[in-house]
Amino acid sequence: MVSIKDIAKKAGVSISTVSYALNGSNKVTGETSSKILAIAKELNYVPNAAARTLKKRESRILGVFLTDFSGDVYGDMLSGMKAVCNTQGYDLIVCSGKQSHRMLPERMIDGAIILDHTFASEELMQYADRGHKIVVLDRELEHANINQVLLDNKAGATLAMEYLIEKGHTKIYVVTGPEGSFDSVQRLKAVRQVAEREADVEWIEIVGDFEKSGGERAADQIVQTYTEPAAVFCLNDEMAIGLCDRLAESELEVGRQIDVIGFDHIELSNYIQPRLASIDYSKRKWGALAAEQLIKIIAGEPVDHERIYVTLVEGESVTGPTEVDSLLSMPGERAVIY
Repeated sequence: MVSIKDIAKKAGVSISTVSYALNGSNKVTGETSSKILAIAKELNYVPNAAARTLKKRESRILGVFLTDFSGDVYGDMLSGMKAVCNTQGYDLIVCSGKQSHRMLPERMIDGAIILDHTFASEELMQYADRGHKIVVLDRELEHANINQVLLDNKAGATLAMEYLIEKGHTKIYVVTGPEGSFDSVQRLKAVRQVAEREADVEWIEIVGDFEKSGGERAADQIVQTYTEPAAVFCLNDEMAIGLCDRLAESELEVGRQIDVIGFDHIELSNYIQPRLASIDYSKRKWGALAAEQLIKIIAGEPVDHERIYVTLVEGESVTGPTEVDSLLSMPGERAVIY
């Protein structure tokens, strides 16, 4: 790899002169600077980004840490982050896995946005203690170098449960997310709070994983134990879509015997039949706000914790229990309505 020593040797100047020229300093004459830049181009010189970062104490790069890359929520969120980075002169990289954590203490990035429940809070607090700047989207951490931009999970889950109850449902299945997921825990807390207020409502928890396959497994359990009209609140849309797909293979019809509502209002939820009811929020705004807050923290500007608000999007997957539904008998038997 070509270094500034090689350029200095060929140009017959000192290393410091080459450094000044490459950085556009006026300490070097125009003629000398042009000569050095021409030699650098001839030798295919590429600046050492790590060395430059150490010298300037900044990389102008932000890192966003995700559990994996499979979620449908990530696309719009990353677009929001990237748009802000572009206007503020930053680049954005997406990281996943334990080995990528070192990018923060090694200062390969100027700050981190965290949406990865496998990234331990204790580790994040240690980095914050060392002065690293962090924005968390999936947990509550109090530290001067950490800002929270959190989704209003409790409000969303409350909206979903109250919507199903208002539609007349007294039996509600709730398909959860993976163990340790902040979003799942917060949504489930709200479910319990609503259920405690509604004495006539029976709710049954089914362990899920925020994956389509988790919804399919939940559907299998519901079909096997079905005795009466019920509703299902899947704590994300991917599971809700998996559940609807699997129910389509059974004798239970979504929007009739089984009502279904999801959370996230991903693009696909608009196109399945019946159209999925869901809890919506701006993923792009969430990502943009996270990037804005991180850049402010890096610049030493004061910031407050932020919350992303949610709304209910109705769909034909929720209609409420009907008299026709009550005529459906136990699994394996089929009521015929003329």
